[in-house]
Amino acid sequence: MSEAQPNYVEIKPRKGWGDLGIKETWEFRELLYFLIWREIKGRYRQMALGPTWIILKPFVTMVVLSLVFGKLAKLPSDGVPYPLFSYSALLPWTLFTVSLNKSATSLVSNMGIISKVYFPRMVVPISTACAGLVDFFMSFLILIGMMLYFGYMPGLKLLILPMYLALAVATAMAVGLWLATLAVRFRDVAYAVEHLLQVAMYLTPVVYPASMVPEAWRGLYMLNPMAQVVEGFRWALVGTGQAPNLITVAVWGIVLALLFSGAHLFRRTERTVVDLM
Repeated sequence: MSEAQPNYVEIKPRKGWGDLGIKETWEFRELLYFLIWREIKGRYRQMALGPTWIILKPFVTMVVLSLVFGKLAKLPSDGVPYPLFSYSALLPWTLFTVSLNKSATSLVSNMGIISKVYFPRMVVPISTACAGLVDFFMSFLILIGMMLYFGYMPGLKLLILPMYLALAVATAMAVGLWLATLAVRFRDVAYAVEHLLQVAMYLTPVVYPASMVPEAWRGLYMLNPMAQVVEGFRWALVGTGQAPNLITVAVWGIVLALLFSGAHLFRRTERTVVDLM
């Protein structure tokens, strides 16, 4: 009687640009859920106020912006009360910045796991980007309360919000995947991202309406994906801003191209990520 042959699993690095590993990532969805939950719990661990910071951060920022830009600078808000005008923009912007920051540093911050256990590395930036959605939905309840307080009743336009929400997350993921591959080689990427996001906030209509941008430049200005998201949120929630149009379709095309190319680059980098670290 011949002895049973041992079973081996051979893991080989992928070659070329053809495979994004979507099927393999789906097979590790339980790990994805675990990493999302770990990210949420770890973010507010050992904090006196805990998850309350989810609501406090955008709310306090809204108060400061309302005082500085609404009262002192007297920036226009298209007829909408400035607190509601700014808060409706801060929610998607905060989601974008948190998701982008976490995605850009996801490989570096999770190297302890990556260097010990094999799993599709794509799970890591996806989990960090999706974890920000929990913060968003909790803060969104405050926004609904503010709308009712100021007399703005949510309408059927709310049905378009998931499209803009997906655009914000997709943009964060697209840019985050590109930056995550750079962060493996250059550790100062994280610092650069923080400063660039501060500048990007003023290139996005968060504290001012897009109607202030000269008409000749507005088409180019609205190619900024987050300008589309912010203006789309305001259009759906308070009736100002910009409705979906052909520029929105073009922006989706740009973001998807960045997302797929970033995913390809990420898959190539993950072959040697442990050696580079």
